[in-house]
Amino acid sequence: MSSPFPGMDLYLENPEIWPSVHNRLIVALADALTPQVVPKYFVDIEQIIYEISGDASLLVGIPDVTVQGGKGGNAPLEESAVAVASPPTPMTVDVPMPERIKQSYLEVRERESQKVIAAIDILSPVNKTAGRGREKYESKRLKILGSSTHLIEIDLLRSGAPMRGCEVAGECDYRILVSGSDRRPKADLYAFIIRHQLPQFSLPLQREDAEPIIDLPDLLNQLYDRARYDLRLDYTQDPILPFSKSDRPWVDARLRAQNLR
Repeated sequence: MSSPFPGMDLYLENPEIWPSVHNRLIVALADALTPQVVPKYFVDIEQIIYEISGDASLLVGIPDVTVQGGKGGNAPLEESAVAVASPPTPMTVDVPMPERIKQSYLEVRERESQKVIAAIDILSPVNKTAGRGREKYESKRLKILGSSTHLIEIDLLRSGAPMRGCEVAGECDYRILVSGSDRRPKADLYAFIIRHQLPQFSLPLQREDAEPIIDLPDLLNQLYDRARYDLRLDYTQDPILPFSKSDRPWVDARLRAQNLR
């Protein structure tokens, strides 16, 4: 079964679902690109580690810390001018601990030289939320933009602040940035809303090479079907991340037309 939406399924942005979508899409991208770039190049899956804590953990689907009362407790004291309170009994609490988040991304490397020709990132909440996670990603991003490596940045999340250079005037839900190193500081930005179909785009390589096509609509539809997200998503309810009032009638009509509401 395919998603009921023509483009990005906003229900997939659920923080509990998104890590699965992210990981599956990374693998799907690698599998789709490999036949198009061999034998000169190969596609490798790399990881970067982010440490987060506190409120930021909620944004990436990690349960918040809890506070539990200790066993027993003191009975209330009768008021007395000379009464002395007994020593307090300690309660058991959970102190905040840094959470280590491993996020995958892709590198396209030239087989003989091992040189990184292109980096492909799919953004997650940790990248778009103010804090150390975003700072670490922005530092990595700047290094790529200052190098000869092409950057493809796929942002399928409405939450969080867009990356520098990807801000647009007017309505925009999602973004795909294709930054070829030979065109910088110019880059191609695909900016679209939930009503739009997902775009196809080409992956820049070296000048003499044909550019492979990344068919994002097909990849996401296949991923949705293989993972059977239709069994995990409750379309009778509004998505966890809110959407605009102007989109509500369209979303409702799409779901009712497919008997999902």
